[in-house]
Amino acid sequence: MNRYKNIFTIALVSLAMASCSKLDLTPTNDLVAEDVYATPQGYKQALAKVYGAFALTGNATTGSQDIPASIIRDEGNSDFLRLYWNLQELTTDEAAWSWPGDAGVQGLHEMRWSSINAIANGLYYRSFFQITLANDFIRQASDANISQRGISGAEADELKNFRAEARFLRAYQYWILMDLYANPPFVTETDEVGSGKLPQQIQRKDLFAYIESELKDLENLLPAPRTNEYGRADRAAAWALLARLYLNAEVYTGTGRYTDAITYAKKIIDAGYTLHPKYRELTIADNHLNTDENIFTITYDGTYTQNYGGTTYLMHGPANVPADVTGSSGDWGGLRFTENFVNLFADKTGNTDKRAQFYTGTASRPQTLEMTEIYLSTAGYSSTKYRNYTRTGAPAPHIDPKKDFADIDFPVFRLGEIYLIYAEAVLRGGNGGSTGTALSYINALRTRAYEGSTAGNIGASQLTLDFILDERGRELYYEAHRRTDLVRFNRFTTSAYLWAWKGGVRNGAAVSDKYNIFPLPPTDLSSNPNLKQNKDY
Repeated sequence: MNRYKNIFTIALVSLAMASCSKLDLTPTNDLVAEDVYATPQGYKQALAKVYGAFALTGNATTGSQDIPASIIRDEGNSDFLRLYWNLQELTTDEAAWSWPGDAGVQGLHEMRWSSINAIANGLYYRSFFQITLANDFIRQASDANISQRGISGAEADELKNFRAEARFLRAYQYWILMDLYANPPFVTETDEVGSGKLPQQIQRKDLFAYIESELKDLENLLPAPRTNEYGRADRAAAWALLARLYLNAEVYTGTGRYTDAITYAKKIIDAGYTLHPKYRELTIADNHLNTDENIFTITYDGTYTQNYGGTTYLMHGPANVPADVTGSSGDWGGLRFTENFVNLFADKTGNTDKRAQFYTGTASRPQTLEMTEIYLSTAGYSSTKYRNYTRTGAPAPHIDPKKDFADIDFPVFRLGEIYLIYAEAVLRGGNGGSTGTALSYINALRTRAYEGSTAGNIGASQLTLDFILDERGRELYYEAHRRTDLVRFNRFTTSAYLWAWKGGVRNGAAVSDKYNIFPLPPTDLSSNPNLKQNKDY
């Protein structure tokens, strides 16, 4: 039984728990909860849907999308990761997409989106769909409901663990909403679906406090680090989200929490995680073996999670990369880097720093370093970071015969990020760490990047916040961090850092600070008088 099928494939045959056209997310299935939750196995099927919604677009591999076509007409664009990744990366120096006709794409890289942007609206509804699934599971897995259904002993204890995992997944989705939309509506398991009660809006500071409270409670409820089934959340996943939450606390609340970021980074470091020896094995087809570094992943499988989002998008998307390089059936002519990002690497060839994974084209059809146009597939280098091969060079173990779908897991949290959180929090004045230890972690990342050589290591005088931002780019690019990082460093909307076509100008220009967050969808504003649009939208 493969590493995806034993966890989540039952999501493909479990019931359609909900569908949505507005935030009320009214269930449309004819089955009732008692049919699903009557047995412990039924609970696991329901949990599979909560997890599976991260990797699937519906209740089958394709053709039954959860998010209606009235919101996202292209099912491939309704995948959680593709929506999230696009908002985190296409809006920055790390990526542009070649096809302006794709719904929601035009205006993202130029930072000129509006409240009707299909991708911004799509992620909002996708996140609330997944929150609704989690809320329903948490409600059905209450102590009272478990007891009422005659489940007791070890089976009841296992369901309580499931409930904790669903709470973590809900907290993660609320972190997404807080980070990107600031002040979303707020619903929990106490808000019954279909009750007619309209959700209240929660302010960013209050949502921060809620997420923090949930995660700190889950510290004592989730399984110990590295003891849960692969692809499922454990205590270290909660610690990692807390570390990320605290690193960005000043953005969210106006008050820095860098000491807390150090505290939770250390919890993970002390739990026995180590850097995987080879950087280029972090995003390949058998990266599920990287349990030394991976803390929590979205798990993809070329057979059981077939859709055109997720890591399939990150494998096919880079423009003009040959199929034999990515292990796919060919490229979609889409994703390229700006020269500003590529120039973060002193050696762009990847001969020294193996993190530089750029496709520069052929003699007859080169990819230019300069992104002379936004919507031209040869303007800008392309990425070869996501490759559908194993570490031996063999094809993906669960690849479909046509090579259309990726077998690559997406690293939501990994130790490399935690080292960077620790170092940045120390430099920002957090207590409980040291600059010497921070330097050792950064040089560990760079030694790994240089395949064991210390030639790329830095000295203490080079360890600055500016260096950390650039190093985060080199280490974490295409892992959906960049927008959040640039906002935290006050370089997303301002003139402090410009890149090609920021603000719609070839050499970049500052834009309104309103673009630090995204707008709420007008459909929810019109249907729920409790909601107020984000400032200046």
